[in-house]
Amino acid sequence: MTPVHHTTDGPADAPVLVLGPSLGTSLRLWDAQVPALARGRRVVRYDLPGHGGTPAAVLREPTVAGLAALVLELADSLGVRRFDYAGVSLGGAVGTWLAVHRPERVASLAVVCSSARFGEPEGWRERARRVREEGVEGLAATAPGRWFTPGFESADAARALVADHRAVDPQGYAACCEALAAFDLRAELSRVEAPTLVVAGRQDTATPPVHARELADGISGAGLVEISGAAHLAPVQQPQRVLHALLGHLGPGAETGGAAVRRAVLGDAHVDRAAAATTSFTAPFQDLITRYAWGEIWTRPGLDRRTRSCITITALIARGHHEELAMHIRAARTNGLSREEIQEVLLQSAVYCGVPAANTAFAIADRILEEEASA
Repeated sequence: MTPVHHTTDGPADAPVLVLGPSLGTSLRLWDAQVPALARGRRVVRYDLPGHGGTPAAVLREPTVAGLAALVLELADSLGVRRFDYAGVSLGGAVGTWLAVHRPERVASLAVVCSSARFGEPEGWRERARRVREEGVEGLAATAPGRWFTPGFESADAARALVADHRAVDPQGYAACCEALAAFDLRAELSRVEAPTLVVAGRQDTATPPVHARELADGISGAGLVEISGAAHLAPVQQPQRVLHALLGHLGPGAETGGAAVRRAVLGDAHVDRAAAATTSFTAPFQDLITRYAWGEIWTRPGLDRRTRSCITITALIARGHHEELAMHIRAARTNGLSREEIQEVLLQSAVYCGVPAANTAFAIADRILEEEASA
């Protein structure tokens, strides 16, 4: 049994995605993304030595190579030979090391708010020394300024991660600092063969976007996504934008069930806008409607999508949900309803939902259909 604390989510027979955390955090870092990722992947999250539930003593060598060895031991213990990998900061460095030195294990790589070299080694060695002498409280107190943009530190997700930081074993934290001090893959980035996505937070001061660009420039064919409104812990501050980037990178099979149906019915543009607008506060609701509305109802075999569009339009007219109505007029066209059929649904609604409601619905539908005709 591996000594590394970890959790697994998703189907046991699905492709495996390993998620690596940042220094000072726990596997909680990926909470917002896991429900959606686990619909198409077996998601494995782990804690760094001295963090979360992993003992500090498991790290035999305080290097990124030593951390990578623990990840491989974890994968071996789960019977996993090859896996996708995504990691934040130090977790991203572990994934990059694996892609360079153990390419046969890494199917794809996503590096989030990370670097090929994390600054001058002496700064990390000094931090390790200070933590061993004074503990982690001082660093935990200043973590929000490094991790998030101003104002986000009061969010529940931010407070929970700072609490996790305060619980870190100083010995484990210091060893991870020493691993960062010794890490420099700049000359080896060209050896990465796995399909790679690099994600940067535009307001990240710990690993600024220039670090992400160096990674993307050094790894052949790598994609680069810069996310505004995010500092160092982008998966927490901009959860849906990071999720959308990962789903696009992981490719077919990453979006399944309700997520795939939602995209098929409402279209890429709408789903992409919804993802971009989602916050850590609204993410659970977005996941709920994806799983239940789109994954449980719209996928039932009893009615085809054309019929479901007719029912949905009628219900939205009756309740006066005009923004949703405009969206579902577009969806009805995607589902194959003609202009004439939509007209019939609105006429039927005039009788059973009321003339004023249908009057507004006709105006909305007319606008949407004219936009479509002129596009």
